[in-house]
Amino acid sequence: MNWYLAVLKNYAGFRGRARRKEYWMFFLFNMIFAFVAMTLDNVFGIAMESTGYGPLYGLYMLAVIIPSLAVGVRRLHDVSKSGWMMLISFIPLIGAIWLLFLFVSDGNPGGNKYGLNPKEA
Repeated sequence: MNWYLAVLKNYAGFRGRARRKEYWMFFLFNMIFAFVAMTLDNVFGIAMESTGYGPLYGLYMLAVIIPSLAVGVRRLHDVSKSGWMMLISFIPLIGAIWLLFLFVSDGNPGGNKYGLNPKEA
């Protein structure tokens, strides 16, 4: 949970590097909270029948879109890639697989042009 809160505290921080653990712990808690919001939408009966989610889910996703992009960019910086590599996800199938590969790769040891290795700091 501390990793999730750390990402939210660095709400729009696109500079620096993010460890794998920071990214994936944020991803895990983000999915849990999104599922809870979707469930609450259905329990309260405010979910749209065509999609299965409603305003609580929408507000939550709107609130975390910038931190999600920021931690993704910092994760790419950890493997010495530009944040613009996030756009590769628009290439069907291959783009998402390549981005997943970058997100699970170990960061570069030592410093790179985006900062010092967060594991060593």
